[in-house]
Amino acid sequence: MTDFQITFVGTLLEKIRLYINNLNQKNMSVNFKPLADRVLIEPNAAETTTASGIIIPDTAKEKPQEGTVVAVGNGKTDEPMTVKVGDKVLYGKYAGTELKLDGKDYLIVKENDLFGIIG
Repeated sequence: MTDFQITFVGTLLEKIRLYINNLNQKNMSVNFKPLADRVLIEPNAAETTTASGIIIPDTAKEKPQEGTVVAVGNGKTDEPMTVKVGDKVLYGKYAGTELKLDGKDYLIVKENDLFGIIG
């Protein structure tokens, strides 16, 4: 093998390792189990630019109103849960309680505060 091929293979292996680490971090489950009909949501990042390309400053950003379900409670005895882990959901702008777990921001809401499942 030439020096170029060795360098190329080394770079490729490093990129594969970084990709796998990134996947593992995304798929890590949270060590938190909501009670009853509560749902733990990871909010989507707030938009940083408008559709026309104008950059939005941090002070003017709106709270995101959609996110991904990370953990789900068992539900109430008479009402089973309709959302599951991995669902993308829409929720009210001021719904739920914000909390920080393992350095990440989450939102915990009751299932009836969710507007619906996206997709």
